[in-house]
Amino acid sequence: MKNFMLKFIWLLLNIFLILLILIRMPNNESLDNFATKSQLLGSPNSAQQFLNNLTLILIISYFILAIKFNFSF
Repeated sequence: MKNFMLKFIWLLLNIFLILLILIRMPNNESLDNFATKSQLLGSPNSAQQFLNNLTLILIISYFILAIKFNFSF
């Protein structure tokens, strides 16, 4: 059961990382335009930094689980 839950979390990480990378805006200008229209993400720099940190944490988590699943016999 524990292995199933870890694989389910790993699957969710897969989907969320793909969506996060696809949704990310390619340049700062579009993020600036979005931030001026909406205060949802706060300032552009803090939103960009938050998305960078979130992406890094999710990628590291994904690789840790991938290594665990590949070396479990």
